[in-house]
Amino acid sequence: MTRTATPRKPRARSQARIDSILEAARTLLAAEGVASLSIYGVAERASIPPSSVYHFFASVPALLQGLTADVHAAFRACLQVPIDHHRLNHWHDLSRLVEQRMLAIYSQDAAARQLILAQHGLTEVIQADRQHDLELGELLHKLFARHFELPTLPNDVDVFALAMELGDRVYARSVQQHGQITPRMAEEGMRVFDAYLGLYLPPYLPKRESV
Repeated sequence: MTRTATPRKPRARSQARIDSILEAARTLLAAEGVASLSIYGVAERASIPPSSVYHFFASVPALLQGLTADVHAAFRACLQVPIDHHRLNHWHDLSRLVEQRMLAIYSQDAAARQLILAQHGLTEVIQADRQHDLELGELLHKLFARHFELPTLPNDVDVFALAMELGDRVYARSVQQHGQITPRMAEEGMRVFDAYLGLYLPPYLPKRESV
């Protein structure tokens, strides 16, 4: 039987170089936007030869895809932070907590706002973002199921991923108009997230006794 090769993790030295490249790109992206990002600019910022950047990221879209994966890793991590089950009285409590954690990432990371919420029209980034949203939706589904007894949900629509994408549309409008997610639009985004989930989750869901 032929085995499929498992991708190897980068060696520590290579990972350190990748991290420095992504950090440089993140800084430039936050300061100048997607349109101004270049391999040579990132190399200069990271104080390494352009060939070293090309070794890991063959193009600017590949670099942006790497950054998008980095941002979504932070979103996944925020879903894995322990939640005090006893403080949840309603599924809306959980949805608000999750959205507040994601909003905190957007607030602290200008690069995340540029990649996911700004209008850049880069197909590679948009596709990468959607794929990561599906993964986040699956994690979010499991998180809700851990704390509440969920009804049967449709198989042809990823309800949780779509709820996040709809909330992001509101946040994106705020970024495009104000350069940031204002408190008012943050509240509206959370309302959109809740409202869409409310089409599939009843007003009251039984809470699990323990997690």
